[in-house]
Amino acid sequence: MSVLTLSQQNFEAEVENSKGIVLVDFWATWCGPCKMFAPIIDEIASENLPDLKVGKVDVDENQDLAGKFKVMSIPTVGFFKDGKLAATSVGVKSKKEILDMIEKLK
Repeated sequence: MSVLTLSQQNFEAEVENSKGIVLVDFWATWCGPCKMFAPIIDEIASENLPDLKVGKVDVDENQDLAGKFKVMSIPTVGFFKDGKLAATSVGVKSKKEILDMIEKLK
């Protein structure tokens, strides 16, 4: 599965109305740590884990979403379970740390 590009227009349908876990990476094009973190997010998405959807929100293009979920620094990963924000992680994390957080939500 590829990474979904999330925006104000599709966020409700793709995240808030989803069953299972949705990992949402809040990032920006100018953010160095976000660029370091992107391959980890892409790799997790490519593994096609059951009941996991992966998406990215460009905070510059979607300031309303960043504000709604109180994203103060990036990269921030939001973990949504059955449409509700269940956990967040700020900063670059290892693939194992992200997968461990997903496992805890199951």
